Amino acid sequence: MTDALIVVDVQNDFCPGGSLAVPEGHVVVPVLNEYMARAADAGMPVFASRDWHPEQTRHFAAQGGPWPPHCVQGSPGAEFHPELRLPPSTVIVSKGMSEEDQGYSALEAVLPGGQPLVDALHARGVRHVYVGGLATDYCVRATVLDALKEGFETSVLIDASRPVDVQTGDGERALNEMLSAGAEPQILDEFEPKAGV
Repeated sequence: MTDALIVVDVQNDFCPGGSLAVPEGHVVVPVLNEYMARAADAGMPVFASRDWHPEQTRHFAAQGGPWPPHCVQGSPGAEFHPELRLPPSTVIVSKGMSEEDQGYSALEAVLPGGQPLVDALHARGVRHVYVGGLATDYCVRATVLDALKEGFETSVLIDASRPVDVQTGDGERALNEMLSAGAEPQILDEFEPKAGV
């Protein structure tokens, strides 16, 4: 049994200057870097999710969705933030890849070989996941709630997540929803990663 760290969508389009920027989204980067370094040092698996949308998708406003185009496959906006230091062992998982897929939850993402992340977590004996990134009120929220539904003990990295806040207070409401559903709040000073043998 082991823990796992899931870093959600720290991509250029979700950071200042991007097409769907999260206010102060970039401030999660140095905090997540430290979480990832500690996790890697402990031998704990690290997964980094990315939105990886096609140019045409119902997720985008032009096709009836709620959002401007963002994180289009192969575009600069879809790249991870340049200061995000992913450990060499990090597994990159992709989501939102079809025209019909909204792609909010990282647990819906797939590994390069096509294995769903949720299956990869179970296969590795993961019992506890730590989730942080962008944005608190959308992809972090969806990932945390799905992890809880899948039976994982789940901690939300409150110091390494930021909300879009389309409506004022969305981030706070999302955090309260996650905690009410059973997630635990996590801060870096109290992070003690564990890896199984």
